[in-house]
Amino acid sequence: MAAFAHWTAIALYLATTLVAALSLSRQPLARLQPLLLGMFGCAVAAHVIALEYILVANDGFRFDLLAMLSLVTCSVALVLLFLSLKHRLTLLILAIAPLAALSQLAAVHAWGGAPPLTDLTPGIAAHALFSISAYALLTLATLQAIYLYWLNQQLHNHRPSGISRLLPPLQTMESLLFALIAFGQLLLTASLVTGALFVDDLFGQQLVHKTALSILAWILYSILLWGHWKKGWRGNTAVRWTLSAFAILMLAFFGSKLALEVILPRG
Repeated sequence: MAAFAHWTAIALYLATTLVAALSLSRQPLARLQPLLLGMFGCAVAAHVIALEYILVANDGFRFDLLAMLSLVTCSVALVLLFLSLKHRLTLLILAIAPLAALSQLAAVHAWGGAPPLTDLTPGIAAHALFSISAYALLTLATLQAIYLYWLNQQLHNHRPSGISRLLPPLQTMESLLFALIAFGQLLLTASLVTGALFVDDLFGQQLVHKTALSILAWILYSILLWGHWKKGWRGNTAVRWTLSAFAILMLAFFGSKLALEVILPRG
């Protein structure tokens, strides 16, 4: 079953890549769009099933780079699939589908190469997976926000680049930004909840910096999403909130390590 799920996901992603390339040819075939979405949806579903066999192995949990890459590409593909139901994102699907296939192939090829962690409880493993996925998606959202800021500047100065002409309209790219933030916020929420349930002494001296800053980042992302849906925040306002929240989130990880490993030992 594991091998079937792995290779089915890879084959469907490659087929999706081919169909997406055909639909972006000089004479686009409108009839290919339903086929593209159906094939992409099946590929994502197979990828989700395959992830169970990738992340859980030999009574342990895999947290190596290739396994995490497969997890992240699956999360991004899921966001694109959701948005593709409303917007035509053929070019972005063309970009993510082969990357997802390669990440899946790499994870399968490295099966057994990195020993799984056997001393983790399922709760702690879930907390770690939610945290890694949240950081990855919110990092992508930050890069998307930076791109939107640059694109807004280009449009304001009437100098659109060649890259911007190939990508979906600005409104669609903003929808992608907020979808990434919303999904990342959902995973960050799951990370905080599982941390509260399964991590011992979450507000102890070793974890208080990370916990407090993560909660602050969660609050900022929540305000941003509320402002977007209720007040119509977009453009540079959304960019500023995204960058501020991400800066706090990175401090939660790197800043806590700096405090624990450099500042506190010297004090």
